[in-house]
Amino acid sequence: MRVLGIETSCDETGVALYDTEQGLLADALYSQIAVHAEYGGVVPELASRDHIRKTLPLVDQVITEAGLTKRDIDAVAYTSGPGLLGALIVGATMARSIATGLGVPSLGVHHMEGHLMAPLLSDDPPDYPFVALLVSGGHTQLIRANAFGDYQLLGESLDDAAGEAFDKTAKLLGLPYPGGPQVAMLAEKGDPHRFSFPRPMVKHPGLDFSFSGLKTHVGTCIRDLSIEASMTDQDKADVARCFEEAVVDTLVIKCKRALKQEGVKTLVMAGGVSANKRLRERLQSSLSQLGAKVLYPAPKLCTDNGAMIAYAGALRLMAGERDGDAPEVRARWPITELCPP
Repeated sequence: MRVLGIETSCDETGVALYDTEQGLLADALYSQIAVHAEYGGVVPELASRDHIRKTLPLVDQVITEAGLTKRDIDAVAYTSGPGLLGALIVGATMARSIATGLGVPSLGVHHMEGHLMAPLLSDDPPDYPFVALLVSGGHTQLIRANAFGDYQLLGESLDDAAGEAFDKTAKLLGLPYPGGPQVAMLAEKGDPHRFSFPRPMVKHPGLDFSFSGLKTHVGTCIRDLSIEASMTDQDKADVARCFEEAVVDTLVIKCKRALKQEGVKTLVMAGGVSANKRLRERLQSSLSQLGAKVLYPAPKLCTDNGAMIAYAGALRLMAGERDGDAPEVRARWPITELCPP
């Protein structure tokens, strides 16, 4: 089965073609960074309009790159939530229109299930059960995956997600949008020992996260530095590094706790923050000491992309799932509401 995947949940338009026998045939991604940069964050209406402009050209692009025609498509999968409602509607409308025109089935896919499945597109996919760390701008969750569609929420952020804390710290430091990668880049030049930032909730039992207080602590540190004198570039780099160290330490501690609690030896990490170099290195070294391993997607599959939607959609379509007459898109959609196909 060849599945066309369309991802439009936020500020990236992703399209891909996945073949259940041959694997990923082609994928393309358009980022709206330039569109939203002057506003310092995503403007939902502008995101929706840009998805309208970019989705169909990307569909044509991946079909051409795969050496196929539209008639070679067997089904269409698209992100139906969670995400920005207007952006989701654009993708759903286009996907269902393509499917109707071709006379093939369509299916709405859960965005976070797509992220969860992205590491399974690798040459060495994990075996079930495993613990997954889904870490992005909108989500920080630890999930036990017993099988495809069978998920148990172990812990999540009670306020800011880790990626959101990165973005807000970037604003406090006066860094351009998108903030997360800018903080990570600046942190490379910083001293990790200059400031003592808290590791939120690591002394509390359980697996929930909280990054709002850490963000506030960073703001206080920046204010104090600014009172003493104008912040230097080195000051900013040191703040960025100490903040990143605090987030990474917190995520690593909770991941190790989750693996021990669940008695499994594999951690799957996905979502935009999973591309963070220091987080990958620290998880690799820490989990190897437990005899556990960590798997994550290729860098291009860490952010939102059409490949993960095409793949997750293909698994459910192969099991016989299809859109109903009136599919719904959902701005909020807990992953635990999903069922095995």
